[in-house]
Amino acid sequence: MSTTIADGSVENSGLPGAEREGDWYEKLYLMLLDSIPCSILLVDGALRVITANRYFLEKSQRQPRDTVGRQLWEVFPAVILEHVDIVSQIRATLESGVPLHAQRITYRAPGLPVRFYYYNVLPVNDRGRSRPGYVMLVMEDVTEQVRLSGHIRSIERQLANVVEHATDIILSTDSATRITTWNRAAETLCGYSFEQVEGHPLSEYLADESRRDFERAIAAMKRSGQPQMIYSDLLTAQGARLPMSWVLSPMRSDQNVLQGIVAVGRDMTGAKHFEAQLHQSQRLAALGVMAGGIAHELRNPLTLCSSGAQFLLEDDVSPEFRKQCAQQIKAGIERASLVIENLLRFARPHTEETEAELEEVEIAAVVRAALAFVDNLAKLQRVRVTTDHLERTFFVQGNGMLLQHVFINLFINAIDAMPDGGALAVSAQGAGGQVSVRVSDTGCGIPAEEVNRIFDPFFTRSRYKKGTGLGLSICYAIVKQHRGVIEVSSVQGRGSDFIVTLPLSS
Repeated sequence: MSTTIADGSVENSGLPGAEREGDWYEKLYLMLLDSIPCSILLVDGALRVITANRYFLEKSQRQPRDTVGRQLWEVFPAVILEHVDIVSQIRATLESGVPLHAQRITYRAPGLPVRFYYYNVLPVNDRGRSRPGYVMLVMEDVTEQVRLSGHIRSIERQLANVVEHATDIILSTDSATRITTWNRAAETLCGYSFEQVEGHPLSEYLADESRRDFERAIAAMKRSGQPQMIYSDLLTAQGARLPMSWVLSPMRSDQNVLQGIVAVGRDMTGAKHFEAQLHQSQRLAALGVMAGGIAHELRNPLTLCSSGAQFLLEDDVSPEFRKQCAQQIKAGIERASLVIENLLRFARPHTEETEAELEEVEIAAVVRAALAFVDNLAKLQRVRVTTDHLERTFFVQGNGMLLQHVFINLFINAIDAMPDGGALAVSAQGAGGQVSVRVSDTGCGIPAEEVNRIFDPFFTRSRYKKGTGLGLSICYAIVKQHRGVIEVSSVQGRGSDFIVTLPLSS
């Protein structure tokens, strides 16, 4: 027979057993070899290279004429032949006809990084012969795959370490929310080993009252594809309940099919304890402020009453002075009663009894009446009052006297903030089933650090420091009782805007 060359030319014959009329098939065969991204050599019984495909020639930087017809050890890298007995393996396959599959070679040329190959020795039977006359040596460079798999294994180990050493519960489930993985933190907090929970529904370990929330979160996650967060107690093996926050995230396949969920649970025991302590300290602080304010507001009228009573005990008191003392005691009692009444109004909850007091009120008329009440004070302070849309009719369910009290307080505060005169603008606007009354002034404004405190009891910014500090607190409580909101925006030195929004009558 004759030799063939990888560029498609043929000398005399071609493949083993082929006749000259089979040249076309041989060319097709060579084209197929050249298209395979592996090194392929066809070797005869004398270990001569019959065919070398283009991939081998390019990788070994050889020409066809220097390769085809040469002995295998003249063509193959010597360093590989020294470490891998390929020659003996080829001879064994020629003798037995048994192929050799998936043998690994680690090869490193001087100055180059290590490369990895897998090779196969495949017998090629010639027609009319009992033993193979040729073998095909197929070598695949798997260096990148080996490196990639090593990198992937490294990443997998890192992720496994993160999951196993995390202090939060990290678990995964299948699409039916049955547990498929369960990290060390889950075993520690819950008291169940992975073998005990594997295949069980996650909801089985959640508090009964929150399982519906869990189901709703799963349904929302399936619809939106977005993570969901819930709070649910975890039931431990010891029968205890741990307050937990859960983040539920979807796991999807390459085809975007939901395969399960990843649930991350955080023990909120410490946070709950801290929150309870914070709330307790806030309640105590509020109680302290309230007590201090009450003591301050009641001390002055009680002092007047006490001094008046002492004078009344004297024998040589004139009828006129006795009358003054009585009036002083009466004024002190009325002042103390007013403080107590305001406190009760501030603290009174919204009950069916107070709701029964509500009637249909025309809010613009209430605002106009409040403006008339402060008209003389505004003129005295050189404050110009303007109105907008107060001629329109807006009906709300409420108590007219209480609502008028709100606006009188807002108007007096606005006038008090403009000791050198200014402008007070009042407007009403209805939209979306609500009416909003805006009270704007050009006064001194409120410092940014105090804006969030102005509705607190006993906090006062009155320039005369004579208020009880309950005015805006009472306004806030009244508006809330009317199912409304009161908002404020202010710039120090430029003025303030108060907006009272109430629902319109249906």
